[in-house]
Amino acid sequence: MKITEQIKQPIAYEMDLFEQKFQLSMASKVALLNRITHYIVNRKGKQMRPMFVFLVAKMLKNGEVSERTYRGASVIELIHTATLVHDDVVDDSNRRRGFFSINALWKNKIAVLIGDYLLSKGLLLSIDNNDFDLLKIISVAVREMSEGELLQIEKARQLDITEAVYYDIIRQKTATLIAACCSLGAASVKPNSDEVEKMRKFGELIGMAFQIKDDLFDYGEEKIGKPTGIDIKEQKMTLPLIHVLNNCTKKEKSWLINSVKNHNKDKKRVKEVIAFVKSNGGLDYAISKMKNFQEEALSILSDYPKSPYKSSLELMVNYVIDRKK
Repeated sequence: MKITEQIKQPIAYEMDLFEQKFQLSMASKVALLNRITHYIVNRKGKQMRPMFVFLVAKMLKNGEVSERTYRGASVIELIHTATLVHDDVVDDSNRRRGFFSINALWKNKIAVLIGDYLLSKGLLLSIDNNDFDLLKIISVAVREMSEGELLQIEKARQLDITEAVYYDIIRQKTATLIAACCSLGAASVKPNSDEVEKMRKFGELIGMAFQIKDDLFDYGEEKIGKPTGIDIKEQKMTLPLIHVLNNCTKKEKSWLINSVKNHNKDKKRVKEVIAFVKSNGGLDYAISKMKNFQEEALSILSDYPKSPYKSSLELMVNYVIDRKK
């Protein structure tokens, strides 16, 4: 059994029901809209976000979920999908998870409108049911994600990112969404309790580990084959590179910065940068930081009694670190 299926096992019923409710939440009177949302629904990824919502809710409530849990999962999927559709327009990207993106099939104008539609659907789903606490959680996440993206763009121009700024960027860009899923799960069954913040922190730690793992793939980590160097080509400053930049000689630092700034399309030079980062302990350092976040997340879970939901969340934390893509 694949690890993702194993994680899903204790919430298989809820996930099936969620799929049905989610499709209904997308419905519209406009045929073009329905055609596009149908396309979106049928091309979903691993669905880690709703899985976090249901696993956290069930762990905290002895295996029970409420209608609010389903709405929380739907809201996060609607709003997250909206941000992905807009991202593909911003990045001028034609593919998403191996399929054509919305803007590739229906052009930018329609893609932007679809993103807006999904966003409004998510907001209204909360408002119509007076789920203002859930709406606040997801709205804060969207604000943070936008700020994180803009902070990264601003810093990438200067290439002067410190480790602290890097953590700020990934906390906002990536971790905030997983944090929102976990706090939504908690708020859906135990509103206004300390668990909401505790689970938010748990999700944030997983998100931090998840992003560092993504950064490592750029260096051909483990068995995924050749290093890609895509982050270097796009002048994205990731943890292995930042660590080495802050711990090498002045001469090496100016060579690295010059390489990333002015020679990022030169394959040979990118390979040299990757080799330099590896030989100067950049990867080992990033791996140790990733494991620290993982251990912190697991220590939060250790406060809860044994249950299939807790076991699945532990598997999820480990999967984030051990995944091969």
